[in-house]
Amino acid sequence: MTAAVQPTEYRVPPPEADRPRPISAPASPADRAFRGLLRAAGLSVFALMGLIAFFLLLRGTEALDAVGWSFLTEQRWRTAAHSFGIAAVLPDGILIAVIALCIAVPVALTAALFISEYAPVRLRPTLISLVDLMAAIPSIVYGLWGLFFLQPRIVGLCRWLAVHLGGALPFLEVRTGDIATSYTSSTFIAGTVVSLMIIPIIASLSREVFSQAPAGEREGAYALGSTRWGMVRTVVLPFGRGGVIGAVMLGFGRAMGETIAVALIISPVFRVSWHVLENGGNSISSLIALRFSESDSLSLSALMAAGLVLFALTLLVNVAAGFIISRSRSGATTSD
Repeated sequence: MTAAVQPTEYRVPPPEADRPRPISAPASPADRAFRGLLRAAGLSVFALMGLIAFFLLLRGTEALDAVGWSFLTEQRWRTAAHSFGIAAVLPDGILIAVIALCIAVPVALTAALFISEYAPVRLRPTLISLVDLMAAIPSIVYGLWGLFFLQPRIVGLCRWLAVHLGGALPFLEVRTGDIATSYTSSTFIAGTVVSLMIIPIIASLSREVFSQAPAGEREGAYALGSTRWGMVRTVVLPFGRGGVIGAVMLGFGRAMGETIAVALIISPVFRVSWHVLENGGNSISSLIALRFSESDSLSLSALMAAGLVLFALTLLVNVAAGFIISRSRSGATTSD
């Protein structure tokens, strides 16, 4: 009789056997030196930012000790009387940045979508170079252009907005009379000029994010019968949502810190006014530029304290923008 065949016993391999085996190679001296150089370069950015903040805090201590927390609530700027603060200039600076965003965001996003999705392939490098060239133009050139070219020609638009829309929208009302000088050197004109300076920033970052939309999802949208605009609306825009928000925030930080163009155009006043078409306005950066050369010790310290507030605000905006942009790279927003 033949012997019965014994079944082969199957042993389940331990979980450790399914884990990938790590492969590591010893770093050469050149690799360690290069890694150390990169680490030092990265840490130097934080060191420089910390040194700038420390310098502003150190130089602004005299003014902060003199007025205390009223520095954030006082609207006047009279350092000789120990009555000064940024309560009037900070809202105006934010208002200029908001106006700039209202103009720049639609133009920049339209340009980014056209370059990324609609422009002929041969024309795209030229358009990208033109957008980058706008970012390289010095701010003083924008300021002079706004002062001598734009301002005389935009007064008519400002008057039309004030006459026809001022009754329905109070922030467009002009209370100083219907004369030409009532519409010049206004927050609106300054914001218009600053908008031209932040268009390249928003357009470049948005175009870069739009171009990273997954090709598979693009082709899938076309396979389902979608038009090009349908593909852009359902794939590209959801993918780039976070990047666009980050680009807008970076543009806002750039607009908040603009100095020369605003200083050339605006007529500085120390009062909070939400009437954007009226003559007069201010910002922290223009205040520093206009008052720096004629300041005594206390006034210079007050300007440094104002710069510290602006530095902290723009730093927070840029950090938040960088965080949002970094999260948008994965394309996780396309799943919803």
